[in-house]
Amino acid sequence: MSVPPILKVAAGEDQFGEFRGLGVSLITFKVLSPEPDGLLVLENTFHAKGGPGRHLHHEQDEWFYVVEGEFIIEVGEERFELKPGDSLLAPRRIPHVWAFAGEGTGRILVTFSPAGKMEAFFREVTKANAMPPQNPELWRAHGMELMGPPLAIE
Repeated sequence: MSVPPILKVAAGEDQFGEFRGLGVSLITFKVLSPEPDGLLVLENTFHAKGGPGRHLHHEQDEWFYVVEGEFIIEVGEERFELKPGDSLLAPRRIPHVWAFAGEGTGRILVTFSPAGKMEAFFREVTKANAMPPQNPELWRAHGMELMGPPLAIE
């Protein structure tokens, strides 16, 4: 049995030393398994309000942990307001949408299990330094379904 290497990623850094912008935020890969059935953990740091469109994952559970700021997450028909220290699981095949809704800076850890095609999705969408587009084919190609627009945050 092979033992995975120990991985340390410094605060504010990416596992690969790369920049990945999403317009209103920056993502850093903290843990990325080389296997598609492994784990992906990313930190999403926001400097403005916003988030992705409503979507579902066919094969991934998505877990959120708020580090800083306030976030709104809707999973199915339920709406949650999360503050630092709060976490929430969005199970696979359940539509969900989320957004940074606070002032200043927001930071949230997001885990995908299994990682599936999520690394490829983030590498593709961050090329434009904007939130993922409302393009159903793009989402479908990465194992998701786009279900609607982002949350309207005032």
